[in-house]
Amino acid sequence: MHAHEGADDPACRNLIISILRPLDIQSLLDVGSGTGRGLQDFAASFPGALVCGVEPVRALLQQGVAAGNTQTVSLLQASGEALPFGDGSFDAVSEFSILHHVPNPFAVVREMLRVARRAVVIVDCNRFGQGSLPAKLFKLFLCKTGLWHAFNFVRTRGKRYQISEGDGLFYSYSVYDSYDLVASWADRILVLPSGQTHSRSWFHPLLSAEGVILVATREPREDGKQN
Repeated sequence: MHAHEGADDPACRNLIISILRPLDIQSLLDVGSGTGRGLQDFAASFPGALVCGVEPVRALLQQGVAAGNTQTVSLLQASGEALPFGDGSFDAVSEFSILHHVPNPFAVVREMLRVARRAVVIVDCNRFGQGSLPAKLFKLFLCKTGLWHAFNFVRTRGKRYQISEGDGLFYSYSVYDSYDLVASWADRILVLPSGQTHSRSWFHPLLSAEGVILVATREPREDGKQN
């Protein structure tokens, strides 16, 4: 079901590439790459750069190899919660629509920040932009008062996840959940809607976008240290 998730939006990828290009990216890691199909654009946009993807599902890796997706990029079997790389191994680290499928997205984001030198890209869901305006405000209120996890536990009958025909097994997640964690690493953060939006809300894109692009960058450290 998720073999092509996050890999079929050229406008989103082109926007991210245009943001990363001035950073002189020489290496890029994508977390949760599926079959690796989405890595081809990165390889073409950053000639000579090391482009690598990690994916925990062996069946998707096998599909990628069979489709020839690994001819110009590297695709390894590994979990985003325990990336097999040293600190600051890649100039840029990205993920496309995988955080709302894992029970502990913060562990994945921490690992992404650990192995990144210059940029971290998160493209994922935003629960606060989903539903009616009263529902959006209610979810934001629960989050700010620290009651969201208890509410979500009750509504999912203790499972914390839900299952839908279009998205499979998923957890309630917003890119904004990871904002403070990313902000502790970054010098600059850019937040944009990942799809079309017609809202003029002052809370744009917090309350007006079902999906969010977050690009965090940091200046090179003179001492070579990362975090």
